[in-house]
Amino acid sequence: MGGILASADRILRGRERPSASEARRPEWLAALACVAVCGLFYGAAMGTFTGLAPGRWMQLVYSGIKVPLLLGATFAISVPSFCVINTLVGLRDDLKRAVMALVSSQAVLTIVLASLAPVTLVWYVSSQHYEAAILFNGLMFGIAALGGQRALRRAYEPLISADPRHRTMLRLWLITYAFVGVQMGWVLRPFIGAPQHPPSLFREGAWDNAYEIVVKMVWRVLTGSQ
Repeated sequence: MGGILASADRILRGRERPSASEARRPEWLAALACVAVCGLFYGAAMGTFTGLAPGRWMQLVYSGIKVPLLLGATFAISVPSFCVINTLVGLRDDLKRAVMALVSSQAVLTIVLASLAPVTLVWYVSSQHYEAAILFNGLMFGIAALGGQRALRRAYEPLISADPRHRTMLRLWLITYAFVGVQMGWVLRPFIGAPQHPPSLFREGAWDNAYEIVVKMVWRVLTGSQ
């Protein structure tokens, strides 16, 4: 655990090189370890909405597994097109640094999420409204995504200074990742666990349009309709 905390501290500070004590672990592997551990921690916190009730403890396990799975699947779907387009526009020589910046930003996102876990637990104590809990967790992911974007822009600054075309590639990545991430979040649900449903790894109707569902959900919460 000490190694994960040290790696998290280095990634948050934006240090490009690990210290001598951390050099045994490649930078990308340290970032992935942070994604796995911090993502699992926040996912388990998400699952406590119903997972602390008798017979529902498996929801904590499912939710903990699915946050790293969500981020990993979104990244895996988004990165091939990013690499191909970078190559097509003549930025292949910088691709390794660019992808490492993307991986580090994923780690920052999960570190911020883990730090927000206590806030999520306080919300759960304050409200038992299931759809409000979904939207609140969406807000937590949005805040964490802003942290990840800040880290990504910081890592991209040298690349953009060397070649302004990297700014366009960065914007393309953010749009692609956000689009894929919202849909993947819907495909992999439930992350919280509806009280009226038993704990489950996946739910039916996975390939509905996530954007349409979210708009309807926001409307119901704001108007108090069912």
